[in-house]
Amino acid sequence: MKKIEAIIRPEVFPQVREGLALEGIDGLSISEIAGAGRQEGKIGLFRGNSFSMEFSQKLKLEMVVDNAKVQPIIDVLLREASTGEVGDGKIFIYPVEQAIRIRTKELGSIAID
Repeated sequence: MKKIEAIIRPEVFPQVREGLALEGIDGLSISEIAGAGRQEGKIGLFRGNSFSMEFSQKLKLEMVVDNAKVQPIIDVLLREASTGEVGDGKIFIYPVEQAIRIRTKELGSIAID
């Protein structure tokens, strides 16, 4: 099993979600985050006053999946989340030792289905 974390632009999420659904991926967690990287900060405007926004708003998607689903998910993310601009995000992949469904106490791959 692997955990996939993807940091993406909020505006591309609908296409990413649809692409994941077509691959049979319906279990994921989403967090609203802010981050800084190569993407320059922006100047915001609030009630006529400008201010510097050092961090860009992003979404963090997290999924734990069987090894066989990793490449299809990567393919969806690369296809649907890319705008070709700085700040499109990152994908991180981690090994997962064990998964346990609390309700049924099932272990391993069956716990993530």
